[in-house]
Amino acid sequence: MSSEGQNYKDTVTLPKTDFPMKADLVTREPARLAIWETGGLYRRIQARRQAQKAPRFLLHDGPPFANGDVHMGTALNKVIKDLVLKSKTMAGFETPYVPGWDCHGLPIEFKVVKETSGLTAPEIRRRSEEFARRWIEVQKASFRRLGVLGDWENPYLTLSAGYEATIMRFFATAVEKNLVYRSQRPVQWSYGAKTALAEAEVEYKEKVSPAIFVKFQALTGPVAEAGGSFVIWTTTPWTLPANLGIMVSPGFTYVLGNFTNAEGRQETLVIAAALVEAFSNKTGFALDPASVREIAGSELAGSTARHPFLDRESKVIATAFVTNDTGTGQVHTAPGHGMEDYIAGREHGLGLISPVDDDGNFTAEAGLPDLVGKNVFAANDPIIALLAESGHLLGREKYVHQYPFCWRSKLPIIFRSVPQFFLSIDAVRQQAMAEIDNAQWLPPWGRNRIFGTVESRPDWCISRQRTWGVPLPVFYKENGEAVIDAEVARKAAALVEQHGTNVWFEKTDAELCALLGLPETWTKGKDTLDVWIDSGCSSIAVTETRPEFAGSGGIADLYIEATDQHRGWFQSSLMCSVIHRGKAPYKAVMTHGFVTDTSGKKVSKSDQDTSAEDGKDGKDPKAVKKPAGKPMTADHYYNKYGADLVRLWVASVDWQKDVPFSQELFEQNGEVYRRFRNTLRILLANLGGFDAATRSVPDESLTLVDRWILERLHAVTADCLAAYAEYDFRKVFITLNQFCAVDLSALYIDLTKDRLYC
Repeated sequence: MSSEGQNYKDTVTLPKTDFPMKADLVTREPARLAIWETGGLYRRIQARRQAQKAPRFLLHDGPPFANGDVHMGTALNKVIKDLVLKSKTMAGFETPYVPGWDCHGLPIEFKVVKETSGLTAPEIRRRSEEFARRWIEVQKASFRRLGVLGDWENPYLTLSAGYEATIMRFFATAVEKNLVYRSQRPVQWSYGAKTALAEAEVEYKEKVSPAIFVKFQALTGPVAEAGGSFVIWTTTPWTLPANLGIMVSPGFTYVLGNFTNAEGRQETLVIAAALVEAFSNKTGFALDPASVREIAGSELAGSTARHPFLDRESKVIATAFVTNDTGTGQVHTAPGHGMEDYIAGREHGLGLISPVDDDGNFTAEAGLPDLVGKNVFAANDPIIALLAESGHLLGREKYVHQYPFCWRSKLPIIFRSVPQFFLSIDAVRQQAMAEIDNAQWLPPWGRNRIFGTVESRPDWCISRQRTWGVPLPVFYKENGEAVIDAEVARKAAALVEQHGTNVWFEKTDAELCALLGLPETWTKGKDTLDVWIDSGCSSIAVTETRPEFAGSGGIADLYIEATDQHRGWFQSSLMCSVIHRGKAPYKAVMTHGFVTDTSGKKVSKSDQDTSAEDGKDGKDPKAVKKPAGKPMTADHYYNKYGADLVRLWVASVDWQKDVPFSQELFEQNGEVYRRFRNTLRILLANLGGFDAATRSVPDESLTLVDRWILERLHAVTADCLAAYAEYDFRKVFITLNQFCAVDLSALYIDLTKDRLYC
C-alpha cells in the first residue's frame, strides 16, 4: 500500500473517554443528587456497613437555628461534617448522621411580634412554628444541594412533642437533684426583647459611656471626722438611684487629704494611693502633700456616707472586688444592677433596689419623679446634671469599652433584678471540669476556652419572659409561692408528649390543673425555658433515644461547631449531660473558625435577608428580595458555580482559623478544580479500551519513571489517609493539588507523552 493511502490514525492510541471536558456542575449536580435520593444512597451505605458489622462512628449534629438562608459560615460547618463522615465511611465505619434544627427562641418570636402586634400567645406560637418549619425546608434543600448525606427525612426538631417532653423531664431531673431555685438577683436583661438573656445571647461591641467621679459626703468613720468625702467612679450614672453602698479594698492604702482644682474649688477626699495621680489628671483636682493622711482600707469599712441626691445612707464595705487599675479604689455599689454588687450586698446586708421596668424605663422606686418612664440610658445626662448642680460631680470623661448588646434587638443590655429561675452550677461544676479533661479538643486550645468558661460561670438563669419556647413547668400557689416539683414537671411532660407544648398556652389555669390533677387554685407559670436548654438536651433526646445511636449511652464520638459554641452549645450540652448522666456528651470536640468578610467581620444570619416578610402568610422565604451587596449565602455559589466548588473551597481552607471570604477568593479554587478535572480526564482518556487482564505490565517491565510515579502515588495515598484521620482536609487538598499539578501533569504525563500515544 502506498504512503499516500496510509491512515496514520490507526497507528496511534488516541485518547478516548466519556468523561466530559466541561463539568457543567450547575446542570449535572441536581440530576446526580436526584439519583442518590431516589436510590436511597445514604440508607444503602449504612445498611452495608451494618451488614459488615463495621465499627460505628457517631457525629452528633449541632442544630442550626431555623431562620434565614444558609450562609457560607453554615455551609462551611455542614460540609466539614460531611467530609468527616464520608472519610470515615471510606475508612470502613458505619456513620449515621441525623441532622437537626433549633426551633424555639427569641429571633423567631421577635420577627413574628414585630410584624403584627397584639397577638395572643397561641397565635404567636402558631406563626412562630410556621416560620420555623418553612426555613427548615429552605435550609434542608440547601444542605442536600451541597451533597451532604444524612437522614433528611427524619431530622430532629426541638419543636417536636417528644423532644419538648424530654426537655421537661430533664428539668424534673434537675429538680430531683436540688439544682433548680427561684431568686431575685441581677440578670442580663434585654429591654428591646423584654427578657432575660444567657451569656451566649450577648454580643460585645465598642460603646462610649459617660464616666463620672462622684463624691459621697462621709457621715461616720475617719473620713467623716476630717469632714471629707468618699469618691466613686462609674460608667453607669443611671444606676446611682439604686446605690446602697461603697466598696473598698481592705488591702489598699488610701490617702485622705485636701484637693484643689484650677478654679480654686477645695475638697477633702479619700482616694486609693495608687490612683491619686490618675484622679488628679482626669479631674484637675491636685492633692496638697502637706495634708496627706494614709488610711488602710480596712479602717474605712463600716463607715457611712450620704447618697448624693436621695435621702438615705450608703454603707462602706470591704470586699475583694475592688481593683486599682482605674477609678478611685472605691466602687459604687448597686446590688440590684450588678452581680458583684449583689454578692457583696448580700454578704453585708445592703438590701436591693432595682427601679427599672421591663422596657428599661425608670419606675417611681428610683425616687426621682422627673425620671419616671425615661429610658435608663437617656437618664444619664439628667443625673449628671443633677450631680453637677448639687456639687457632687468632681469630673467626667468619655469612656470607650466593650459593652454587652442583645444579639437580637441589637440594643445595649442592662443588669436588672427580677425574679428568675436558676440552675445551680456549683453542684456540678467540678464534675463538668473533669469531663472537659476527659474529652479531646481540636485544636487543643479549645480545652482552655471552655474550661475557663465553666470554671467562672455563674448559676444558669434558665427562665425567659417569652412565648415561643418550652414552658417552664412550675405552678404558683395562691400566696404566690412557686411550686418547683419534679413530679409535677413529669406529669406536664407526659401531657406535652401527647399534645405538644401548645396545650400549656391554650388551656386555662383551671383546665391545665385539672388535666394534671393539681389544686384548682394554682396558676401556671408564664415563663419559657432558655433555648440553650433545648439544644443542650439533644444528647438526651437524640443520641440516647434514636435507634441509629443504640448502645452509645448518648455519648457521641465527635461534635463539630464554630468557636463561639464554647460558651454556647458545647457548654450547654456538657452541663445538661453531666446533670443527666454524670458524663460529657462527647468524646472529642472539633472547633472551626468563623467565615468572615475581607474586613474580618463575621458572617451571620442576622446580616442576611431574614426580614419580617420572611415566610409571611405562606410566602416562599426564598422569593423575598435579598439586600444589595456582595452575596454571602451558599445558594448563590452552588447555583452559579456548583456544589463541588463550594466543597472544594471548604477542603482548601484551614478550619482552625477564621476564614476570610469573598467571591474573588472563592473563584481562585476554580483553577484548581479545572486542574484536577483535566488531569483525571487525560488519565481516563488514555485508559480508553484498556483491558487489565491482557494489557497489564509486569512490575519488572516498568520503566524508572513508571516506578517513580507509582511510588509517589503510594506516598500521596498514605499522606491523604493520615490527613483524613486528623481531619486535616487542607493537607489533603494541598497534597492532591501538588500531585496533579507537578508530579502528574508537569512531569509524568509530559515525559511519557510519546508512550501514551503509541
